[in-house]
Amino acid sequence: MNILKEIYNKVITAHRYLWIVLPICVLTCLVAACSISYKFNGSSIDYNKTKTIQIDEFPIRSSYVWGPMGPMFNNALKDEFANHTRLQQVKRNGDLQISGEITNYSQRNKSVSSEGYSAQTELSITVNVRFTNNKNHSEDFEKQFTAAQTYETTQSLASVQEELVTQIIKDLVDQIFNATVANW
Repeated sequence: MNILKEIYNKVITAHRYLWIVLPICVLTCLVAACSISYKFNGSSIDYNKTKTIQIDEFPIRSSYVWGPMGPMFNNALKDEFANHTRLQQVKRNGDLQISGEITNYSQRNKSVSSEGYSAQTELSITVNVRFTNNKNHSEDFEKQFTAAQTYETTQSLASVQEELVTQIIKDLVDQIFNATVANW
């Protein structure tokens, strides 16, 4: 009887050991077999096929203009692709091509105070973008992107213009980046 008891205890001990070792073995096999790839730059570019990008200067075609806006936008757009992709920027014949123009720069009354006067003004910029993917023309598009910021009408546009335009341009550049290479 003692022999049966001893065998039973060994089987129970082995059974408990199995429930500890088995999940560890399965987890180890899964980790070794799986390959997970994360891209923290937000882009989904196949760098084996796509190596270059051509970003043309965006001229201002708006009737209302703030001089520094054009260079600010063009530099921000180029910097976004330089900082968040491994694409080499070229002057012509890029695998990806981005061109367009700044078509609108305007302000409008956003809200009215209880006295009937304008309380907030919205400043907006619209950009027309033409995107060509020479490696996959099904992704080509031409569309407009608009971004806006609001400021209190008690402030003059001149006092807030640079800060607002900087924020608007950041929003526009994010929209363009996401539409062209992030595939969101």
